[in-house]
Amino acid sequence: MRLCFRILLLVVTALWYGGSSRAQTFVDIKPSPQQIEWQDLEFGVLIHFSTNTFLDREWGDGSADPAVFNPTQFDPEQWMRAIRAAGAKYVVLVAKHHDGFCLWPTAQTDYSVRASLWKNGKGDVVGDVARAARKYGLKFGIYLSPWDRHEPRYKDAADYDRYYNAELEELVQNYGDLVEFWLDGAGSAGHVYNFPKIIETLRTYQPNTIVFADTGLFEYGDARWVGNEAGRVPYENWNVIDRHGYLRWRPVEADTPLRAGHWFWHPNDEASLKSVDELLTTWDETVGHGAQLMLGLAPDRRGLLPDSDVARLAEFGRAQRERYAHNLALKHAPVAADVSAALDGDPDTFWSAPAGSHHSTLEVRFNKAVTFDRALTMEWLNGGQRIEKYAIDVWTGSAWETVASAHAIGHEKIDIFPAVTASRVRLNILSSTDGAAVREFQLYDVQVSRRTMSR
Repeated sequence: MRLCFRILLLVVTALWYGGSSRAQTFVDIKPSPQQIEWQDLEFGVLIHFSTNTFLDREWGDGSADPAVFNPTQFDPEQWMRAIRAAGAKYVVLVAKHHDGFCLWPTAQTDYSVRASLWKNGKGDVVGDVARAARKYGLKFGIYLSPWDRHEPRYKDAADYDRYYNAELEELVQNYGDLVEFWLDGAGSAGHVYNFPKIIETLRTYQPNTIVFADTGLFEYGDARWVGNEAGRVPYENWNVIDRHGYLRWRPVEADTPLRAGHWFWHPNDEASLKSVDELLTTWDETVGHGAQLMLGLAPDRRGLLPDSDVARLAEFGRAQRERYAHNLALKHAPVAADVSAALDGDPDTFWSAPAGSHHSTLEVRFNKAVTFDRALTMEWLNGGQRIEKYAIDVWTGSAWETVASAHAIGHEKIDIFPAVTASRVRLNILSSTDGAAVREFQLYDVQVSRRTMSR
């Protein structure tokens, strides 16, 4: 009887974590439709705005008087215009940071905008930001800090978990579809939260929301933290991760603030504003390494994004659009219809190598030689991340010469190299677990774009 029970337990465990024993290989793990849609967004922003804004703080201790929260020109539509100009597709608002101050009129505590002077306690930052985001075509999500340095119930784990869950229920029921829910792992002072209940509540009302969480919250997250706040992916980026022998599809989100080292607004802080070149490099090292870019923005005490931030976001958006405005691969010579699906500038179409193949090539020919210094490749991930090693080669007239090579491609890979001129280029897939599938293979001469922008 005991032996039978143990066998049954092993079977149930295998089904719970992977669907079948065969699914416990990296090759067979595939993303959900929600994860695919989220990864296509590529670029979002994380907004910090609270009592810290008015007290020149990064980390509040929960003792701030709610009366200090009183923006004089609060205008989330101004935020959204700047965010859209930068090219972002979604917005995550910090509805409650670690100090416990709530930006919506929650019924769970008096420590919220209801106790502030702003709008005589009748305001709702979360509601206003959600409406503004959607008005400007941006998806909306929330960050609700589990750590709460103000709430007295935090000392009682079970009591606080009920409190947190009640806050979450308000947010997930009253502010429309949420694209992402942030579970920040900072602080917590040894408190172990009731994560199963948190996710159960979220999924009841928001079944399609992507949960961002540290890798350690393996069972509960849909996306994972990159491991730094520098906005870069410093490793070969595979979407599937291993946790104690179990595997899950957990794409990376790389967060970094627009102002170096500062998530909240601070006075006399202009020197921290990142340059356009820094932001472009951040893009290359996040989105260009198959991750999401999450850029931190901070409205000031007026309730507006500072003018310099607005200008920088617009500059960044223009520079980014100019960089990728001229895809040279669109000028390719006639090719087979299936190959053209990877060269058409449309990520909804894709080229497939023969089923079961482990090596394949996708060649682009031009009627006359073109000069380029980077390639952008997108893998079709619905069937899993298959490409394990690849090279980008150019034909010298007598042989193929490799200008870039790596292992993972994933959602998107940007390869940068010294400018080359060639009439034949190929994506050489040296190893794949099955027939490779490529949504886009694009070529750019960014040096030309830079010269054009500088005129």
